[in-house]
Amino acid sequence: MLFSADYRTAKHGFCEKAKSAGGRLETIPLDARGPDGDTLGIDIAWFGAAKPRRVLLHSSGIHGVEGFAGSAIQLQLLSDLPALLPDVALIVVHVLNPYGMTWLRRSNENNVDLNRNFLDVEAPAEPSRRFQIAFDSYSKFNSFLNPQSPPAIDFYALKVVSLILKYGMPVLKQSVVGVQYWFPEGLFFGGKLLPVNVVALEQGPAKYQSFLVQSLPSAERVIAIDVHTGLGKYGEDALLVDQEISALRQMFGGRVTSSDPESGPAYHAFGTLNAMLQRAMPKAEVFAVTQEFGTYSPMKVLHALREENRWHHHGAGTLDHPTKRRLKETFYPHDETWRKSVLNRGRELLRQGLSNL
Repeated sequence: MLFSADYRTAKHGFCEKAKSAGGRLETIPLDARGPDGDTLGIDIAWFGAAKPRRVLLHSSGIHGVEGFAGSAIQLQLLSDLPALLPDVALIVVHVLNPYGMTWLRRSNENNVDLNRNFLDVEAPAEPSRRFQIAFDSYSKFNSFLNPQSPPAIDFYALKVVSLILKYGMPVLKQSVVGVQYWFPEGLFFGGKLLPVNVVALEQGPAKYQSFLVQSLPSAERVIAIDVHTGLGKYGEDALLVDQEISALRQMFGGRVTSSDPESGPAYHAFGTLNAMLQRAMPKAEVFAVTQEFGTYSPMKVLHALREENRWHHHGAGTLDHPTKRRLKETFYPHDETWRKSVLNRGRELLRQGLSNL
C-alpha cells in the first residue's frame, strides 16, 4: 500500500523501503511527540553520490496533514528507483512536519505554519512596510478566521461570501493565507517575530536547514520538488514557483505557474521553504517547485482549517473529533481516481526532474 492510513504507517513504510533499496537512512530527531507519546523525526533517504554535483531533492509534509500524498509518491519512488549517474544524488525527505501529520494538523506543535517560517535569519530581509501591510490585511479578517470558541455552526458560508463580494477573491486570498506573525493561535501563523523583522526558526526548519548546509556544500545544480495538497483543480497539479518561470517551463511544461494570486490558485508568502534553499546552498543553481495537488474549493478548505483550529485551541484537540476527520479528507481525499492522479503526476515530475539535472 502506497497511501497510508496514518503517519506511523507511512513512516514505517518509508524506512523499510529506503533500507531495502539500499539508501542511507538518517532521522533528524525532534522534541515534539505523537498522540501516544511516540518520538517524532524527519526521515531522510539518500541515494547516489556522497558529495554530489547534481541533486534531486524531494520533500513532503511540511504542512503536516498534507503529507499523505507526498509520502505515497515517495513510497512509489522507493519501490522503483531510477539509475543515477556518478555525480548525482537523490535525496528523499519524508514529512518535514511529522507532528502535523500525526495529529492531523497543518501546523506544528507551536501552531506555526512551517512554510512561512524560513525568513532570512542573517539579515532583516523583509522591509517593515511589507510587514505592516501584511499585519493590516490579516487583522481585518482575524475575528472571522479565528473565533475564540469551539467549533460551531456560525453562518460561515454567508460570512465568507460577503467578504469575497466586498474585497474580491485575490485580495481576500492574499490577505488571509499569505502570512501572519502576530496572532499565535491563528491560522497561517509564521512564528515568533523578533526585532529587526526576523522570525525565530522552529526546531524542524532549523535542523533541516542545517542538514542541507552541512550535506551539500559541493552541489552545483539542485532541482527541488516539495509536494502539497489543497489548492487548485481537483486531482490536478500545478507547479508553483517564486522565481522566473521561463527556465522551469522549459523543464516541466505549462503546469508551471507563478505564485501571483491574480493569475492562479496560489499567493505570495514570506519565509517559504523554497526561498530558504538558495541560502542553504549558495554555490548551487537551485530550481525549486511546489507541486500542489488540488482537492476541494477554497471555501471548503478554509472552513476545514478554521474548525480544526478552533477544536485545537478551544476544545480538547483530540483525534476522535469530526473536525480532524474532515481536515484529513479535505487534504487527502478518499478517492481512488484522485490518488491515482497523484501517483501518476508525482512519478512524471520526478522523471522530468532527473532528466533535467
